[in-house]
Amino acid sequence: MPLQVGSRLKHAWNAFRNNRSPTEVDYTDGPAYTLRPDRPRFTRGIERSILVSVLNRIALDSAAIKINHVRLDDSDRFVSIINSGLNKCLNFSANKDQTGRAFLQDVYMSLMNEGCVAIVPIDTTINPEVSGSYDIESMRTAKILEWKADYVQIEAYDDRTGIKREIWVPKSTCCIVENPLYAIMNEPNSTMQRLKRKLAMLDAIDEQSSSGRLDLIVQLPFLVKGESKKKQAEERRQAIEDQLVNSKYGIGYIDATEHITQLNRPIENNLLKQIEYLTDMLFSQLGITKEIMDGTADEITMTNYYNRTIEPIVSAVVDELKRKFLTPTAITQKQSVMMFNDPFRLVPMNKMAEIGEVMTRNAVMSSNEIRQILGLTPSSDPDADVLRNKNLNPTAEEVAKNQEGMPLIDETT
Repeated sequence: MPLQVGSRLKHAWNAFRNNRSPTEVDYTDGPAYTLRPDRPRFTRGIERSILVSVLNRIALDSAAIKINHVRLDDSDRFVSIINSGLNKCLNFSANKDQTGRAFLQDVYMSLMNEGCVAIVPIDTTINPEVSGSYDIESMRTAKILEWKADYVQIEAYDDRTGIKREIWVPKSTCCIVENPLYAIMNEPNSTMQRLKRKLAMLDAIDEQSSSGRLDLIVQLPFLVKGESKKKQAEERRQAIEDQLVNSKYGIGYIDATEHITQLNRPIENNLLKQIEYLTDMLFSQLGITKEIMDGTADEITMTNYYNRTIEPIVSAVVDELKRKFLTPTAITQKQSVMMFNDPFRLVPMNKMAEIGEVMTRNAVMSSNEIRQILGLTPSSDPDADVLRNKNLNPTAEEVAKNQEGMPLIDETT
């Protein structure tokens, strides 16, 4: 039964406001930023490497899979989508700053960056610690700072004050999702962490070689042992620097008895080969190929990528949403959380006609469902919503039902 307006205002609960200390100052005008403060950002040096493009691609493809709050039948088959606050947050608007898809992308990016992420309901109709019969109005992705037996300390963006705040929340009221690819991405000695360190070493060598330093040793025609000789050598070094700095083309001169040795000559190492080896190993362990990154992969490669990489990540989020946000009563009422992937996304247009003909002929999909996949508006013809083989003539019973205005086949049975 829906809550009345007065009851709703009485029982409304907010994670930040109910965790606020009595002495905390209320903010009327929050701080201003030149960049979006709630945007997920990679840390630990990943943001300065090529790994960002790999993780961003996985997050984009994972967020493309829809997650819905659904109702099942007695055989645990999908029947309909439940119009609830949870479903609205996952598909329409998660909070005042993020759409449902942007929120899911935030979850996946934070999951791969941190290794473990919390999905926290911010605005709910009832305090989740008091009753499980609450509806979620907004949620946020949060970073887990500290763990205890029944509580976790999280850092989440408070869109009312404009700052990130640290609060304690019960484990039973927030989703705690661990990266299923943690051993490959987030372990200290995992393949991705080793590749990150090698890329940082390569960047350091590039910066050193392109810094403009000459790294020269000048051999003077006298021994530099006494204080007077050291002072004379320092004056000679300063003179050579002044020649190079003050010269238009950086040209200087030395005495015929002086010799120069250059130190910053390139030294051969196998760092680049190690990076190439670790990159190939990481791609193979994640189920990613170069064709997936540049968009030229075929259907078999993309199917393998979705099954080995995307499905475990999305399933980890779906299972935790189902475990934490659905009460035993809701599960008894055949409520669930399911993910839906468009199977026709990878099908080229020249094969859609053949697939549409097979699907409608075998009464798997109706004509209007095929038209919806193609982006066309539904047809007003009643037969367009009927599951039947259009190549066969209708039976006498079907003709009689059609004349009475009844559907030929009830799709709900």
